[in-house]
Amino acid sequence: MDPAALVLLQTLALAGMFVGLFGLVVPIFPGLVIIWGSVLGYALAAGFKPPLGIVFFVIITVLMLVGSVIDNVFIGARTLQRGGSWWTILIATLAGLAGSLLLPPFGGLIGALLGGFIFEFIRHRDWRKALQLTGGMATGCGWAFIVRFIMGVIMIGLWIWWALVI
Repeated sequence: MDPAALVLLQTLALAGMFVGLFGLVVPIFPGLVIIWGSVLGYALAAGFKPPLGIVFFVIITVLMLVGSVIDNVFIGARTLQRGGSWWTILIATLAGLAGSLLLPPFGGLIGALLGGFIFEFIRHRDWRKALQLTGGMATGCGWAFIVRFIMGVIMIGLWIWWALVI
């Protein structure tokens, strides 16, 4: 590939990855998927550079897949630890999906927390207990953000190593 075209391709891929990283901070779209898509676009245009390029791509893909579901794991675990039920998780998930559609970019988070709070309040008739559970869900969201952001940075770092060193 022409060196100027390669530099342009790398610049575009990196710009896409930074957009994805921004998407992790402001939950407008799935940031890890955007980062992965930028890596895939680069790999398709520049070549996978076997065998190490393929290994890097597989590692980046696994990070994207794990990071895409990690928030559900963290939120679910914190909800169950604080005394919530699987029904609470289901209701919060559905309310989060509805909130994402109705009030982007933060509607998903608001909907999930509000849905969990309302369900637990109805279930226990105790707003303090419902609020405690909602705090656990919010803590799970915070930890999930931290882990996803670190995964995004690692994905970008792996791509830089792959694109510039290998």
